[in-house]
Amino acid sequence: MTPGSATWWSGKLRQARRHLGARVSAEERAPLAGWLSPAELALFDGMHVADRRHGLDVVAWLRADGITDPEVLVAGLLHDAGKGATGFVPRVAYSLGQAYGPWLTGAAAPLPGMRRALARLAAHAETSARLAGAAGCSARTVELIRHQDDPASADLAGQRLHLADEAS
Repeated sequence: MTPGSATWWSGKLRQARRHLGARVSAEERAPLAGWLSPAELALFDGMHVADRRHGLDVVAWLRADGITDPEVLVAGLLHDAGKGATGFVPRVAYSLGQAYGPWLTGAAAPLPGMRRALARLAAHAETSARLAGAAGCSARTVELIRHQDDPASADLAGQRLHLADEAS
């Protein structure tokens, strides 16, 4: 998906609607206890509701794609844990900066609360990987999370994770 293209904009608008209306029901969360460790489940529960919703959607996409590897599914669920409590406006500014250049995030950074939020988004893959490692995730899961935005250097599972992330 080319940043700034009609397809990109369509995907970003879909993500915005999902972010603003994000919910995770008790029925959706309950099965996670069967395949996550208590520390992984605590990490999931500590994520922003939009990132929990997105993680569940990524896992559903991966499963629909035939992926059953637990390490990949855990990576899909927790890959955005490092975004923290970042709100909607910084996420929009960050996405626009990715599409149209760093001048845009630079222009947004002086606004109250934006500099820290934009830095958190820029570092979220590494932060998410570190949090996953601290929660006891496997080394492979941690590496899938760390390289979520660089599918060219990833194995096939990493490439599928990236596609699921973009599609969800």
